[in-house]
Amino acid sequence: MPVIYEQEPGAAARLFGDRIELARQFTAALAEQGETRGLIGPLELPRLWSRHVLNCAIVAPLVREGVVGDIGSGAGLPGLVLAIARPDVRFVMIEPMERRTAWLNEQVSALGLTNAEVMRSRAEDATPVRPFDQVTARAVSAFRTLVPLTAPLVRSGGELVLMKGVNAAAEVTAAEKAIRKYRLNDVEVLTLGEGILDETTRVIRATVE
Repeated sequence: MPVIYEQEPGAAARLFGDRIELARQFTAALAEQGETRGLIGPLELPRLWSRHVLNCAIVAPLVREGVVGDIGSGAGLPGLVLAIARPDVRFVMIEPMERRTAWLNEQVSALGLTNAEVMRSRAEDATPVRPFDQVTARAVSAFRTLVPLTAPLVRSGGELVLMKGVNAAAEVTAAEKAIRKYRLNDVEVLTLGEGILDETTRVIRATVE
């Protein structure tokens, strides 16, 4: 049965602007190699742009200038996508699995991303040169589990920007103890992409005291 690849949605050029060719190059590479390299499942190919790439790109306006750590980068979602969309920000993609770090390094080189680097490490063992200004993550774990992994990596006054599913608000409620313990403030759930994307993106954003 032939694989059906998703055509580029009209919103892609709007979200990536003059970086769209790099986004196309990355998406094509992920479509060609993602399944065989264990980065994405076969069912994701027909929705690679809409469910994955644009789902990450819509978060780009929330990213601050500075250095952003991306936890569990995997296929480069959102780390590589955000590095493409925001060349003014430096990204450190933290991923423990060797085959995935190999892919990430290959893409950083192939795309010529001078604002991105890869750190092979588990989040709890990561040792950045200095605390990050923000930390991102997508589809890694429940919020209450993510907080102890991510908050210690962020400077005082920095932010967590964590991509979540439809149960984001419930995850915040379930993380009440972790929120207090790790001194998170202004915890909020944002819904991004309404009127732009077919599937909206939910983000939990919080400030680390």
